[in-house]
Amino acid sequence: IISTKGKLKMGEFNCDLHFHGPYSTGVSKNMLIPIIAEQSKLKGLHVCGMADMLQGTWFKHLKENIIEVSNGIFADKKELMNFIPQVEVQCNKRIHHLIFLPDFGSAETLKQSMDGSAIFDSWGCGRPVIRLSAEEIAEKVSNVGGIMGPAHAFTPYFSVYAHFDSVKEVYGAMGKEIKFMELGLSADTDFADMIPGNRDYQFITCSDSHSPWPYRIGREFTRIEMKEPGFKELKNALEKKDEKKIKLNVGLDPREGKYHLTACNACYANYSLEDAEKLNWRCTQCRGSIKRGVRDRIEMLSDGESKHPEFRPEYLYSVPLAEIIQIALKVEGINTKRVQGMWREFVDRFGTEINALIDAPIEELEKVDPTVAKKVNAFRKGWVHYLPGGGGNYGKPVICDSQEEFEKKVNEIDKQIREQQASNGQKTLREF
Repeated sequence: IISTKGKLKMGEFNCDLHFHGPYSTGVSKNMLIPIIAEQSKLKGLHVCGMADMLQGTWFKHLKENIIEVSNGIFADKKELMNFIPQVEVQCNKRIHHLIFLPDFGSAETLKQSMDGSAIFDSWGCGRPVIRLSAEEIAEKVSNVGGIMGPAHAFTPYFSVYAHFDSVKEVYGAMGKEIKFMELGLSADTDFADMIPGNRDYQFITCSDSHSPWPYRIGREFTRIEMKEPGFKELKNALEKKDEKKIKLNVGLDPREGKYHLTACNACYANYSLEDAEKLNWRCTQCRGSIKRGVRDRIEMLSDGESKHPEFRPEYLYSVPLAEIIQIALKVEGINTKRVQGMWREFVDRFGTEINALIDAPIEELEKVDPTVAKKVNAFRKGWVHYLPGGGGNYGKPVICDSQEEFEKKVNEIDKQIREQQASNGQKTLREF
């Protein structure tokens, strides 16, 4: 899982290019640029998206807290973090799209071009619902010099693959202009490349965070080679595949995603795709609705193998350091003083969370806390299995202390899932 390709080189930037400000729903009131910049630096990021640029109150906050340090290069006033103009929007087919823009002026022009098609400035409109097709929005983005692609492409509610069978189908005549897709928490490069049409796109991994704290922001990020951390170099990296500027995708294991398995939205009971269809998507345990999982959806569209194009970089699986500390200390909450205090000790000692998690020698980690160091070592060795998520419930990592324990857990958990699915299916046929 951890390799020499995980080492940061000169001219490479860890980028988390998608999250939301406090004027989107369900977002922390602490999602403010000074806090984002400070916490992202502790995480080990170098570039963040500006988030929700079309929302009026947030746009004002950005203008007050971000400066242009050189032509097209933006940072917070303390210059702790670089920022690239970014926004997520929803088109008239209930699909979410990620947009990157050159500057503040292009954001204002884009908003004006869609005047009357959406409510932009009310609270909760950070991700505006635009009454235009993806093709129409993509054309307007292109007209202002921006770039656009699918956001969290595999989630079962507001993604490309929730509603269509291909990316090009969504964008119509503008399909040829789409160069990238955001994988989201539900997929890795192995999953995404099971669909033949995806092998033409660059993949980016982003947190889509609603909180500034480092167990959320930067939980997924993309390492990109750029001459300078701005839109122009990002656009070049995404459009010119042969230059191989995307160096690394880092993200959660898809099994930790909320919609990995086909499962009930209410009680999270797991189902095989075949049984869910027989049940007409109604749970036998609580009569809640069953939601098709990302794994099953990808398999429906797959050609039977995961073939990576030559330009595709390595994908590293990550578990946030605070989550590893919580598991090691056997503490209930990730926000407890004990977990957060220990997290700060590691970050103060090794500079950033990413350094502590990936690069620092285990012997040095042991000097801070040997129990946590043991779990970090297990994470690096790949001894992590998952109680997979589904139906809106996050999966949970199980960090083992040896290869033998890991293999035992894999067999136990996988057998348990198969038995649960079979039991639910049989109950359907007999009793439902």
